[in-house]
Amino acid sequence: MKLLSIFILGFGVLTQTFANDNTEDPAQITIGERLFLETRFAQAYYADVNKPEPALEKTLTVNKSLPGAYAGQTMNCRACHLVDEFADHKDGGTRTYSDYTRMSPIPDRQDGNMKTGRNSMSLVNISVPLKQGMLFHFDGEFNSMEDLVRGTLTGRNYGWQAHESNEAIAHIASIIRSDSGNGDLAKEFGGAYRKILNGTDTSLPKKFILPAEYRIDIDKAGDQQIVDAVARLISAYVLDLNFTQDDDGNYSGSPYDAFLKKNNLPRKPENNESLQTYSQRLLLAVNKITTPRFISDKDQKFSTHKQEFVFAKKELSGMKLFFSPGNKKQPGGNCVSCHSAPHFSDYKFHNTGLTQLNYDNTHGSNSFNQLDIPGLKKRNANHDAYLPATAKHPKASSRFRSAIAKQQPGHVDLGVWNIFANPDMPTPQQKMQKILCKQADFKACKNEQLLDLAIATFKTPVLRDLGHSAPYMHTGQFDRLESAVSLYITNSAMSREKKLRNNDPALSETFINLQQVEPLVAFLKSLNEDYD
Repeated sequence: MKLLSIFILGFGVLTQTFANDNTEDPAQITIGERLFLETRFAQAYYADVNKPEPALEKTLTVNKSLPGAYAGQTMNCRACHLVDEFADHKDGGTRTYSDYTRMSPIPDRQDGNMKTGRNSMSLVNISVPLKQGMLFHFDGEFNSMEDLVRGTLTGRNYGWQAHESNEAIAHIASIIRSDSGNGDLAKEFGGAYRKILNGTDTSLPKKFILPAEYRIDIDKAGDQQIVDAVARLISAYVLDLNFTQDDDGNYSGSPYDAFLKKNNLPRKPENNESLQTYSQRLLLAVNKITTPRFISDKDQKFSTHKQEFVFAKKELSGMKLFFSPGNKKQPGGNCVSCHSAPHFSDYKFHNTGLTQLNYDNTHGSNSFNQLDIPGLKKRNANHDAYLPATAKHPKASSRFRSAIAKQQPGHVDLGVWNIFANPDMPTPQQKMQKILCKQADFKACKNEQLLDLAIATFKTPVLRDLGHSAPYMHTGQFDRLESAVSLYITNSAMSREKKLRNNDPALSETFINLQQVEPLVAFLKSLNEDYD
């Protein structure tokens, strides 16, 4: 798959194209990438076509700033989901469609919001076919990738306030209709949007001719239909972002993958086998190996990671800890309960205890347990007081979808709690109810009960290629994997002592100490690959 990077240098444009195979992408993915890079959909461009976007004047990192990858332009998807823009920069590197900072910058609308409330999740492998169905964002707000794209293009990340969705839709449609075909993206990707999206112009090169299901007649389509077409194309592009797999669908890019192959270990689930069952079967097979065949740096070398391409004794020890539940007599990370192989995510929702830890550290010991979180009826009866801002409730406080701050006691991010059974967000409800009900293992699932179990839960991220997605956790607060892993020493103990609000049962079977952190981190680093 080709990945295009555009660097703005003065008034010139330098375009670089990287490819990890010789095949040409289908037109819907190619045009989806163009729209992913489009910087004219944002509110700042709507307000003033000549106004540079302050959020893009520089690319923020944890400790410093890099040159703005899209300086002088407005927001696009790639601004928060970078790949190779800074591959050769001494303070940069390759990314798996994430950025470098704890919480991504967003356009200034004079509302006090200059950053998102969460870390930018990697988009690679964001979706895999699962029977449970897939919800998107850390809190599962979006029922499909198309919903996520529409919500992003017309939402606060692009500068639009909750009550401005109609203006956003009209603006995006106007950009598509009025595109002259003379811009840099147009020259790279086949010309004016009108010609590209119509898909019938015989002068178009084959690589830009969209399949019929992606075409739209701009002259006849309404604004919403145009935005829906844009969402379909960007979705096709994002859903095609995957880690390296061989012709049989086995992951094949990391030292871990090479170790499985070299030792003839099962590399993916069998038909109708759950991720948990496969993970348990793999652990049994690993434990039966008496003389493991390790991977050394002589077999292969990394080009984008500052580490050796190895899977040896330390990585194997970490793997066994990662896959094994623990108890008082036997250490075990039980990490696979949430980060199931081979994707290293179950794509469900869990409470790691991080929210409580951060809230207590800010507002005092046990303050999160004492926090008044309303039940379903009380919450839904007063949307403005408790729930996130929406088009129906543009003045809502979003107090339980806020970053924790000393000056704002009672404000915290409760994740899925904000979305579940929220009347303003109907589309993910059926799928979310099913996922939460199955996780809870209730005989009769009632929304009031499930809402309590949604407190401070967030979607499980994918752990593959973590070296290209730091900082870590939904808060982006950990720069190093050692810090992220060490969190579970504290929070698993709190879970067993019943001190953790909305305790996740998986945490109670996590028994690790500081000595186990090093092999666990070594294993996690063995999941890195040269993603480009």
